[in-house]
Amino acid sequence: MTVAADNAPRWRKGTDHVESWFVRANHPSEPRAVWLKSTVLCRADGATVPETWCSVFDGARTAAFRAPGELDRPAISLTEDGGSSRGRLDGDAGVVEWDVTFTRAGGAWAQPMCLLPSQRLVDGPFPKAKLLTPFPVLDFSGAVSWDGDRWDLTGWLGMEGHNWGTAHSPEYAWAQCLFPEQEAVVEAASGRIELGRRSSPLFSMLVVRRGSTELRFDRIVDLWRQKPLLAFPTYELSIRGRDGSAHLSMTGDPDAMVCLGYDNPARPRSYCLNSKTAEVRLQVRPRRGASFELTSPHGGALEFLQPTPESRVQPVV
Repeated sequence: MTVAADNAPRWRKGTDHVESWFVRANHPSEPRAVWLKSTVLCRADGATVPETWCSVFDGARTAAFRAPGELDRPAISLTEDGGSSRGRLDGDAGVVEWDVTFTRAGGAWAQPMCLLPSQRLVDGPFPKAKLLTPFPVLDFSGAVSWDGDRWDLTGWLGMEGHNWGTAHSPEYAWAQCLFPEQEAVVEAASGRIELGRRSSPLFSMLVVRRGSTELRFDRIVDLWRQKPLLAFPTYELSIRGRDGSAHLSMTGDPDAMVCLGYDNPARPRSYCLNSKTAEVRLQVRPRRGASFELTSPHGGALEFLQPTPESRVQPVV
């Protein structure tokens, strides 16, 4: 198990660096979710800016909150088996308060996950942006209160992720979904990296886990075997590899998303269009075994990052 190492901070003061730890939880049967995020932004001039984020999704009613944090008191406390978070933020959408605890779910599907094909790439120079999922499946307890409504998180499921790099990717889509009845989870990403003054083609990765079986599509430079489509508010990825083939389709409702301003150390702000209640369809044809399909009406986590905001999504935080 590599949870402690996966969640260890990579930032160093005096370098260009951005790093986040994030947790999301979804209601088991309704289009309702909460997303918590703790971020550290470092610049080469020595400036270090921690922030706390909270976004809430309740059907088409959404809100996002952010505020300065504290380096010695992060918004998310993590352990080997889960963690907790407690806080309060004020914004134009009212007040949000939370006091939640999360623990790793049982079973092989809940073990740490990495989209990259090799652990050597996690702390190596390529790709510049890294992503790990120390807790792909979490059980939640506690509560969130937003603008007078109180949500009991008992029975909610979610995940925890960790990402970092010298800056956010120029463009990406990221997706994750749990299918509890099948004890299955999918995570995928397609993104560009900077090549001098230009951006690369889209590189893609996808991992499907169902029970104790894991199918990996992680040869990120094998471009002829992957066909990503980033067409907001839909992300599609068809991909082939040594384990077979898969097609993932996720669509978010722009009215049920938030637009977040992601600051970079040494270049202009990027904009994250974020859904935690996206519709999901996953079709898998393993090289060995029967084909299968998994769907979720509103359980998908879906993000698009782009250089400009989106008029169809509520104002930027």
